[in-house]
Amino acid sequence: MTDTPYERFIERQNRTRDEARADTVAKRHRRGGRTARENLSALTDDTPFTEYGQLAVAAQRSRRSDDELQLETSGDGVLTVIGSVNGRLFDADRAQTALIINDYSVLAGTQGFFHHRKIDRMLSLAKRDLLPVIMLTEGGGGRPGDTDVLTSAGGLNVPTFHAWAALSGVTPRITINHGFCFAGNAALFGAGDIRIATEASFIGMAGPAMIEGGGLGSFAPTQIGPVTEHVKNGGIDILAKDESDAIRFARQALSYWQGAISESEQAPQDTLRKALPQNRRLAYEPRKLLATMLDADSILELKPDFGRAVITAFARIKGKPVAIVCSDCRHLGGAIDIDAAKKITDLFELSNGWQLPVVSFIDTPGFMVGPESESQGAPRIMSELFIAGAKLGTPIIGVCLRRAYGLGAMAMAGGSFEVPRLMVSWPEGEFGPMGLEGAVQLGFRQELAAVPEGPERDELFESLLSELYERGRATEAASLLEFDNVIDPADTRDIVARALDY
Repeated sequence: MTDTPYERFIERQNRTRDEARADTVAKRHRRGGRTARENLSALTDDTPFTEYGQLAVAAQRSRRSDDELQLETSGDGVLTVIGSVNGRLFDADRAQTALIINDYSVLAGTQGFFHHRKIDRMLSLAKRDLLPVIMLTEGGGGRPGDTDVLTSAGGLNVPTFHAWAALSGVTPRITINHGFCFAGNAALFGAGDIRIATEASFIGMAGPAMIEGGGLGSFAPTQIGPVTEHVKNGGIDILAKDESDAIRFARQALSYWQGAISESEQAPQDTLRKALPQNRRLAYEPRKLLATMLDADSILELKPDFGRAVITAFARIKGKPVAIVCSDCRHLGGAIDIDAAKKITDLFELSNGWQLPVVSFIDTPGFMVGPESESQGAPRIMSELFIAGAKLGTPIIGVCLRRAYGLGAMAMAGGSFEVPRLMVSWPEGEFGPMGLEGAVQLGFRQELAAVPEGPERDELFESLLSELYERGRATEAASLLEFDNVIDPADTRDIVARALDY
């Protein structure tokens, strides 16, 4: 029997650790998961941290014994900590991070009374001290079994969701999910700036019980919000293999906000001079160009399977963190459709909140047009990209790789070629109010119609196309000051890095 306050304290504290719940830990491991404290150690590199609300238990004292509460509802299902993330790379003031880690082994990670209060406390500290937040969201949503709470009806005055959303644009917020994530947990996950999910994730705004209770049918948890769907619809930014992979991605994502690091090795730049196909109609792999121009192993791509006409990513140039937008001409010829417009808008807004400069690599025939695009809300959604560009409070640097046509190219540059701190083009660049082929067909319709179909009309078309190309090629457009300069592709990296230092 323990007698002294110190001994009682040590015993109580030990009950919050994994060693006190060996069976629960083993069950978690058998299912391929890690414990909340194991994830905490991985985030902090086992460095010292300050834990808040460690001794909390569920608000169920009227239905459970003290021993049961302490062993089975430890921490009320969530760890709330301030600790160092990436402390080996950055100073302490930049490494300090608010960590909110749901513990699925405690009441299925559900959100109870003290669970919410712990999260609210951490969010208030993050707001006051401008701390970035990493939140692991696994859990089943709201918990109806907190019988000690006698003065609540609907529980709709919980401040957690408002406080979490209010941090948007104030400080970075990264959410990670592994396993089941429903209702309130899903709302927190989805409101993150960067959303990372493991392959074993199922994320939905309602779980099986709520769906069935609403008369919508009976579904297994694995039928609700599988991660394969969220990858396609843009609901997650990064797909991770497992929790270890997810935490590695989260640390990497946070590092771009944390600042510059030492420059890494990079590929020879002279290969860029012959990187584009000689035939301007042929596609190429833009990720190879990015891998050459950007620091080795520094690219963290976001939403790779959504809005595939553009690539968005975090990366580094000579150690400096940047946000990247890059056309992918292999999809829709690089035309910006509804999903691609949303994707660029998201990146602009994220860059603004995280104070990251944007480097935009442009090769687009413009916005995707046609009845289908308009039926999806093109005038509103595509125009929101101009609003996001106008609100950018960080520098944007534009590099035209090949085609820069119409409103789409302008939108990728922040809304106008006068917006970027520096707007340059590779020699292959071509410019105009719309794609050259379309411009010929539209502007010379009568001339083409006057010539019989066949080789003669084809020859006229190609002649008119050549004339337009010569008029809009990079060196001619630069001579008219439509942008700042034409550059040697091999100098792109150096030129962009210098522009970041203005």
